[in-house]
Amino acid sequence: MSSNPLGIYLTAFVVGLLGGVHCLSMCGGLIGSLTMGLDQRIRRDPWLMLPFQLTYNLARIAGYATAGALFGGLGALLLELDTLQVMQRALYAVAGVVMVLLGLYLGGWCRLIAVVERQGAVLWRHVEPLGRRLLPVRRPPQAAALGFLWAWIPCGLVYSVLITAVATGSVVKGALVMLAFGLGTLPNLLGIGLLAGAAARVAERAWVRKVAGVLVIGFGVHALLQLLAGSSL
Repeated sequence: MSSNPLGIYLTAFVVGLLGGVHCLSMCGGLIGSLTMGLDQRIRRDPWLMLPFQLTYNLARIAGYATAGALFGGLGALLLELDTLQVMQRALYAVAGVVMVLLGLYLGGWCRLIAVVERQGAVLWRHVEPLGRRLLPVRRPPQAAALGFLWAWIPCGLVYSVLITAVATGSVVKGALVMLAFGLGTLPNLLGIGLLAGAAARVAERAWVRKVAGVLVIGFGVHALLQLLAGSSL
């Protein structure tokens, strides 16, 4: 969360990359369902499985970008309600605080973000039955539909970055923030799909989660310090 738009996108990407330890623990079972539904011959060959995993993940990222566009549009409406700079600074301040809470959650020190995930479960109850109808996955188009739906799973990590999308006050910038975030999550989630859970086992190590948590907290604190110093947005 920087005054530089490129810095905002870079931050979203790195948060997705670091926060992937949470994605692995939360989405590992879902990716396992996708993988186990494939033909045994495909499951045994990572090269045959790659198109399915790429399709699933790229559709998931498209779902994030769609959500970013919607929330960026919401931000644009909010900015019309007050002085542009005051409202935008307030939104970035909220994003900074949420980022700190996210880092505490990743490190296992505070689970306040989990409360937000439980609230989001209301939406997921309406979406999840659609996902069940797509299992087992036999063709890449099914993987694409499933990936787009799973982008809406209640997730504190996703919600924290959506706050930044709101703060951009732009449909396009909001979509780009979530696109950058989604690309950051790609290595972790693609890895768990292709490497039979090896990436998930690494993410389960306490020190990995704590390092990721500290770094994400650092991003949030940096954003708040910029605002206190009066950096222009």
